[in-house]
Amino acid sequence: MKSVMKNYFEKDISRVCLTTDTWTSLQRISYMVLTAHWVDDEWRLQKRIINFCPISAHRGESIGQAIEKCLRDWGIERVFTITVDNASANSVAIEYLRKKFNHRNASVANGKFIHMRCVAHILNLIVQYGIKDASVSVDRVRGAVRYIRASPSRLTKFNQRVKEEMIDSKAQLCLDVPTRWNSTYMMLKVAEKYERAFESYVRDDHNFFLDLTAGDGVPTFDDWEIVRRVIKVLEPFYHLTLKVSGSLHVTSHSLFEVLTDVHCLFDGWQDCGDLEIISMTSKMREKYNKYWGEGNKINMLVYLAVIFDPRCKMSFLDFGVNLLFPNVANDIIKMIDKELHCLFNEYSSNAGRIELFEGRSSSLTNLCASMEIDRSK
Repeated sequence: MKSVMKNYFEKDISRVCLTTDTWTSLQRISYMVLTAHWVDDEWRLQKRIINFCPISAHRGESIGQAIEKCLRDWGIERVFTITVDNASANSVAIEYLRKKFNHRNASVANGKFIHMRCVAHILNLIVQYGIKDASVSVDRVRGAVRYIRASPSRLTKFNQRVKEEMIDSKAQLCLDVPTRWNSTYMMLKVAEKYERAFESYVRDDHNFFLDLTAGDGVPTFDDWEIVRRVIKVLEPFYHLTLKVSGSLHVTSHSLFEVLTDVHCLFDGWQDCGDLEIISMTSKMREKYNKYWGEGNKINMLVYLAVIFDPRCKMSFLDFGVNLLFPNVANDIIKMIDKELHCLFNEYSSNAGRIELFEGRSSSLTNLCASMEIDRSK
């Protein structure tokens, strides 16, 4: 399969976009994964994990060298973007790779757009920063869920309390991964439904009270109120994260829409009258502005993808830019227009692409003619 894929990559195919991440195992070994994404001749999005390997360290140059070695091994030259999280080491790795690609004249616009910050990761940072003040209440609920799920007998006894309290829900208690806020949202959303069952359970199982008291404590009425606010705030972010996390369909055209949606969420919550929610979202806006507060520092491809979406084009982009950056909207639109023309000129100068277009011109003409006939009917 690898030889088949190498042969495919070595042909003059569309450019490849990469996503990569690194982490350290419990054995203190650093690993890196590299995934290639491209659109094939049938206009279908393809995705392949092309490397999973140990690396010497989480340093930027080590990451860059590992990616470079992998791309050589697969015969991949035409890289369009590399999507990474916001660790500083990744910025160093991207700069290393940008120089290498430019030396081989293998990048678009001298690699100006190659560094794509992961939108899902930025949303994660925004949310984690916003719910930090609610962490005690979240920890207490997490402790209660962990205790119940620790043994089948406890879970059976808890389900009996659910029936006695006549709680109409079939959802199963789930434990989250604390560093993944979307799993925390799912845990809280289910646990909140069983608030009365938890209160009943604490009266029947003295060990439940002792175990939780030794840790973060038993969830109180105030904790459940805070949890409900957290759920209310997290729910739209959960759906936005799903929108940009798809791997079987293209998501680039939805990134700018996510920026505008989050901006509108903050504006709406600012006037909601709930001081706790206002406090949470104020912190979130602070983190949002760090990454998306200046329109000229956002990767231009986020804007250009909107133009290529036939449902949006320039009209939605103009509306969104004026919404997000009213004071400098005209300057940003001019900058986007300039980059769009530069990209068009660069692709137009590719003789192979022009020949491909000319080769299809007759079929395009026939298609347009048939459309005109249908329209006249």
